[in-house]
Amino acid sequence: MSTTSIEAIDVHAHYGSYARRDGGIVTELMSASADEVVVRAARFGITLSIASPLQALLPRGGGDPVAGNLDAAAVAARLPALKQYVVLDPRVPETFTQADAMLRQPGCVGIKIHPEEHVYPVAQYGGPLFEFAAKHRAVVLAHTSEQNSLCSDLVPFADQFPEVTLILAHIGNGWDGDYGHQVRGVLASRHGNVVADTSSARSITPNLIEWAVREVGAERVLFGTDTPLYHCGVQRARIDQADLTDDQKRLILRDNALRIFRGKLG
Repeated sequence: MSTTSIEAIDVHAHYGSYARRDGGIVTELMSASADEVVVRAARFGITLSIASPLQALLPRGGGDPVAGNLDAAAVAARLPALKQYVVLDPRVPETFTQADAMLRQPGCVGIKIHPEEHVYPVAQYGGPLFEFAAKHRAVVLAHTSEQNSLCSDLVPFADQFPEVTLILAHIGNGWDGDYGHQVRGVLASRHGNVVADTSSARSITPNLIEWAVREVGAERVLFGTDTPLYHCGVQRARIDQADLTDDQKRLILRDNALRIFRGKLG
């Protein structure tokens, strides 16, 4: 059996302008409208993308999460192949008000936090974020593992609030060059409510995905692309061509997301 026929679910997508303060051609190359993201995904058998708007995150320290959330809600209502993460910034109270309403809508299936782009230490601000998520029994996708967003700072909140499912983004990413932050975070969690996604550019490192699966189990690894920052076809091929069983690939590409999001993906 070829796993390329599996209808994949991308749990870590974006859309919009990759607006960086340094500008340059990277902004053009890593930007895409929501419609473009959906079309590109479909080309590689990704039939559903869960996205947060880059407008809500960028430029670093200058994104507009309130406007971004409003746009994402409209986009998710218009595009069946795209679902929304509502972006929370713990220092912007209106994002909590938005999330309270949007999480009740079928197009919004979880919460996105990005301590690096919003420039706050999650160790200091994580309490209100996770307390809010617990009230909604929400899935939280967290950027990791730079100095404001260390897995070792995030996992204790997941332990404190087991109602929350925490996705540690970017297996292999680490500000210090350590590829193991996310895997150790999953292993350290006490309640089985912490998983990790494959959306790091380092996923192309030989044996990295296979090592992560051996360490934590395929049930705790989810497929993510970080599109349009990365080429979603390359990220898909990395899982299809991994040295894993077809059953493990199916879990990563689709079944884990269906389980974790508990019927919200349609």
